[in-house]
Amino acid sequence: MKRQIRMDELVRRIRPAVRDRRPYLVGLPEATTVKLNQNESPYDLPPEIKEEVLREFARIPFNRYPDEFSERLVRTFAAYAGCDPDQVIAGNGSNDLAGLLALALIERGTPVVLPRPMFSLYAKLALLHDGDLLEVPCRENFRFDTDALVEAAKERRPSLIVLATPNNPTGLAMTLDEIAAVADASEGFVVVDEAYLEFSDEGSALRLMDERPNLILLRTFSKACGLAGLRLGFLIAHPDVLRELRKARMPFMIDPLASAAAHILLTAYPDVIEERARRIRQDCVAITDVLSAMEGVEVVPSQANFVLFRTPQDAAELKGRFLREGVLVRSMSGYPELQGFLRVNAGTEVENKAFMTALKSALSV
Repeated sequence: MKRQIRMDELVRRIRPAVRDRRPYLVGLPEATTVKLNQNESPYDLPPEIKEEVLREFARIPFNRYPDEFSERLVRTFAAYAGCDPDQVIAGNGSNDLAGLLALALIERGTPVVLPRPMFSLYAKLALLHDGDLLEVPCRENFRFDTDALVEAAKERRPSLIVLATPNNPTGLAMTLDEIAAVADASEGFVVVDEAYLEFSDEGSALRLMDERPNLILLRTFSKACGLAGLRLGFLIAHPDVLRELRKARMPFMIDPLASAAAHILLTAYPDVIEERARRIRQDCVAITDVLSAMEGVEVVPSQANFVLFRTPQDAAELKGRFLREGVLVRSMSGYPELQGFLRVNAGTEVENKAFMTALKSALSV
């Protein structure tokens, strides 16, 4: 007689570190017409570039596996970023590459140091792999506490520290000197997430890597490049480190359509990326100026494509009023340090006007 398997017993076979977590879900209410909550570029690729991408895609044999590690795309990105191809791994978004780092570096009890608040994925990955996580609180102005991070690096000797700069959710950037100080104090790896690099005045930490082989950089094409729907990111590390990371890397992770789009965008249209990043940065400055001029509104200066702000009104109620106007923004109250704050990313001219109109209406109630 076949034994009946109890579902509760079956589910307990899943590691507790997984069962204790929640899935990463943002959600999109049906009433939304202005979507300003996920820090995406508001600009799709122009139709003529899309047509060029699709023509190249049509030439790809669908019955054949793609290149295991997308070597052509790696060479293209390396030339664009200013590094060597043997320093680069391409990924299915930078989240995919963050998962690779967690797989390669974190096991039960591995010390991990993260500043707070920062993109919640990194803490989730550390806990999923049973890492010994220490979160270092920010300063009162929400900037990372570099001195405290240096001390944590010396005392805890972590295998992994992650620095997001400019940081999501605050938009604040570290200086290269601050990054160097943390890397110099660490015996392990220091990952610098540069998802919003194109909007920042600080520049890439790539120039620090020659003297600091423990630095690893993450880049994404979901923000300034406007390819969030195609999922593409890159990891930059010392060649010796990269050779080891590739051993934990699953092959065939890059979709040929994403690869074709990025290759064409980087080789033929880098000016499109630059021009759009400039426009988005200008719009963020304009949004910041308008918010700062409003009585009772607190604004955090941003070097990303979004703005963090707080009003005298309850954040949940204000978000609901935005939604009733068809405008979707993000509540940041899930971070203990950011109670009452909302985050809005720059959109098109029409979307930005819709946000400002909805805000003024809500604040006048």
